Amino acid sequence: MRDQAEALRLKMQQSKIVGQSIAVVSGKGGVGKSNFTTNFSNTLAAYGKKVIIVDMDIGMGNIHILLGKSSRNSLKDYLQGDVSLQEVIFEGPNSLHYISGGTGLAGLLEWSDLMFERLLTAFENLQATYDYILFDMGAGATNWSLDLLVAVDDIIVVSTTEPTSIMDAYSMMKYIHYKDREKNFYLLCNRVLTNEEGSDTLNRLKQTMARFLAKEVTILGALPEDKLVRQAVKRQVPFSILYPNAQITKTLKEITNRFIEGNTKEIIVPIQSNNFISKLKSIFSKGSD
Repeated sequence: MRDQAEALRLKMQQSKIVGQSIAVVSGKGGVGKSNFTTNFSNTLAAYGKKVIIVDMDIGMGNIHILLGKSSRNSLKDYLQGDVSLQEVIFEGPNSLHYISGGTGLAGLLEWSDLMFERLLTAFENLQATYDYILFDMGAGATNWSLDLLVAVDDIIVVSTTEPTSIMDAYSMMKYIHYKDREKNFYLLCNRVLTNEEGSDTLNRLKQTMARFLAKEVTILGALPEDKLVRQAVKRQVPFSILYPNAQITKTLKEITNRFIEGNTKEIIVPIQSNNFISKLKSIFSKGSD
């Protein structure tokens, strides 16, 4: 297994273009994380970027539902060796691609050597193919999901203005920070009623991270509460497609454009690297000694 990991490491070093890996997380459910991931990814794709969403809420995934699609195969099927990688990649709007987490399974089976090998092979291929790989993580944290969070390039943390959501978002960042103090965090406040409410929440999180963890984080922005979002979910079409002129869509476009271009002080220009694959190899080889 170590020889296989070393071979993959050397192969990845030969790649000059590596897609940026981004995990979208929340401390609790019900904050609109998957909806944000879907629309943010769609907006990236609309800007001409090659994007794929990997639904990591294995067994309880809903990305394909939000896109109004059905998936005959899921990430679980690929990891277990039942199908090829291409058989779990499906196309959505604007040439956006996605891998479903599947439904009907409470959690991922215990990791095996086969799963480890297939996971690394998949992520290696995805990084060589796409500009952005977005991992829509399940609510909360498990040991394997936290390991994945340490491996990705950047993390977008979605919170609402509710105190419990803010505290859970901070707790999530705190735990990840202790595992990797160099990790880049982007803060997104969802479902805000006023601009002031969104700014206050984001600044509180930013100041708390600076005060107690001496960690600087980047404010990505805030999205308003909008009844059109619920209507879009019911129709299983991303709101950024169904309502292109809505204020929430315009705001999301501004956020996405800043993220791509890095043209504000609050946005860090993404740096592409091979660290994602190398970290994953280190993580999943811990139990092989």
